[in-house]
Amino acid sequence: MPEISIVLVEPLYDGNVGFTARVMKNFGFGRLVLVNPCALGDDAIMRASHARDVLDSARRMTIDEVYREFDFVVATTGEVSKSVCTPMRMPYYTPAEVREIIADIDGSVAILFGRENWGLSNAELERANLICTIPTSEVYPILNLSHAVGILCYELADLPRGTYLLAGPVEMESLYSHIDAFLDRIEHPDFKRENTLTLIRRVLGRTKLTTREVSTLHGLMRRAEWHLENKE
Repeated sequence: MPEISIVLVEPLYDGNVGFTARVMKNFGFGRLVLVNPCALGDDAIMRASHARDVLDSARRMTIDEVYREFDFVVATTGEVSKSVCTPMRMPYYTPAEVREIIADIDGSVAILFGRENWGLSNAELERANLICTIPTSEVYPILNLSHAVGILCYELADLPRGTYLLAGPVEMESLYSHIDAFLDRIEHPDFKRENTLTLIRRVLGRTKLTTREVSTLHGLMRRAEWHLENKE
């Protein structure tokens, strides 16, 4: 089954980190990753309660290390795009839909949660394979960090075993670099480049490509490049 890690990006309050560890253990999750967290003191320990083991074993990583190490990254956001013309936070999926998408992955999956005051930045969201948002009331849409983690953990608990290995982050970055270079070859307009590459990441990110599929896409582009070089 997917090896799921909960990643808290720069959490501001150690109590929220403790509560996160507790709700993770409630649903059978034990892999917690902290990116530049606040100091963890007595409040974190008290809020973790019987999940002290999850708190104590939390890994410290940078956001770059997260994107390099994990095969599939889901970024959560409370703010979503209203139009496909602004693809940074679009398309987005509910926790239940995320479950269906990652259920057959046999690899490492990171679920990113942002800061309590302003969430994840565009730069942090841009590299994600998938964007997730929790449907909430417009009257009061803001969830506590640990509550949001709890909802995702509830939806992702007891996933069936995966069936195939994903292409890893190095392979995917190589593919995106090849696509970027290919856009140069076909004289894709510069002013469209950033949005085009973001959309490509969104499309390919959620398709859960295998190593063979990535190799096939490289091959198709190389064939097109050969024809461009040898056209009459």
